[in-house]
Amino acid sequence: MEDYEFVVGQEFPDVKAFRSALKEAAIAQHFELRIIKSDLIRYVAKCASESCPWRIRAVKLPNSPIFTIRSLETTHTCGQNAQNGHHQASVDWIVSFIGERLRDNINYKPKDILQDIHQQYGITIPYKQAWRAKERGLAAIYGSFEEGYYLLPAFCEEIKKTNPGSVAEVFTTGADNRFQRLFLSFYASIRGFLSGCLRVVGMGGIELKSKYRGTLLSATSFDGNGGLFPLAFGVVDVENDDSWMWFLSELHKAIEMNTENMPKLTFLSNRQKGIADAVRRKFPSSRHALCLRQFSETMGKEFKNSRLVHLLWKAAYASTIIAFKERIAEIEEISSEAGKWIQQFPPSQWALVYFDGQRYGHLSSNIDEFNQWILEARELPIIQVIEKIHNKLIAEFEERRSESRSWSSVLAPLLRIRCWKP
Repeated sequence: MEDYEFVVGQEFPDVKAFRSALKEAAIAQHFELRIIKSDLIRYVAKCASESCPWRIRAVKLPNSPIFTIRSLETTHTCGQNAQNGHHQASVDWIVSFIGERLRDNINYKPKDILQDIHQQYGITIPYKQAWRAKERGLAAIYGSFEEGYYLLPAFCEEIKKTNPGSVAEVFTTGADNRFQRLFLSFYASIRGFLSGCLRVVGMGGIELKSKYRGTLLSATSFDGNGGLFPLAFGVVDVENDDSWMWFLSELHKAIEMNTENMPKLTFLSNRQKGIADAVRRKFPSSRHALCLRQFSETMGKEFKNSRLVHLLWKAAYASTIIAFKERIAEIEEISSEAGKWIQQFPPSQWALVYFDGQRYGHLSSNIDEFNQWILEARELPIIQVIEKIHNKLIAEFEERRSESRSWSSVLAPLLRIRCWKP
């Protein structure tokens, strides 16, 4: 508490610094302030408790912004209560308290703010106040959410100007041109996908945690060495069948603009009917399959049996119909309910032996890996989310470019391992 003690003659750079120090002291020592006089040349305050003698007076030095304490009564008789909240602990004060922490950790949660303030100052503040402070703090660092949407069209134009061939479009609705959707695919991603990636595209969505929510939809593929290769992404106000139909339509346009012959693709996703329907309509020569990782996770939650999940994977990878049926029979023997549950999903959607298309050994998408890229940015304004993805793409592409310079074969390391594996 010695950090919050005052003495006569103590100086402060200006009245703002003095007020801030006084507020800190009042919060830390658990007493409320009552301001008697406050202007540009003097500041007088006392303890809000009528019977308490604590009082302080500071004045501005002539021809200088410096404030100095002229008189001080340091004794408190008010019996401060460390468990109560504090009127001086305003949202602005909380913002200043969490500023550096928030800059270092975007996901600094309101409950953690409450805990840190209580630990350092011994006071309890309302959760809503901490939530508002975090929102205001993020806006101070990254700009407001409203500003992000307002600047988005100009931001997309700048992307197309500095990255020729990129697709960056904002879609609005209503007479007031309210934001509805965003589609973005960088030219390097489109060309890289067409030139050197497997014809497998994972589809998925992740909820944004910003003020206006929404969902980020994404399409990712695998590069020649099996690494994550983001192809396109979009932001929609609501994730539903209509938004997936729109996203697949925009993806089709982006690919079509850069190739004479639309490739036959395999789309991997969870069991959302909207994605399967969109693939059939927008990519009629392509195929849709269930992402086995998400499929097996759903089964694991449903039946709480790791053996069943293991057999599901073996059935999916089976190279003959006989082997597939044997694995399904084992599942039914362990749990007839699990056997009935699997029958909801035609084998042609998830088992290699029945699938009418090419999966290149990939039964699962890499959407979860892509979602990790933006996990920390989900609470930021929309432009910051885009910047996060853009910066990550630059870093990843440069790292892979640098790594590939040391390769001694035209085959990527992962392919060489598969070729020589007995």
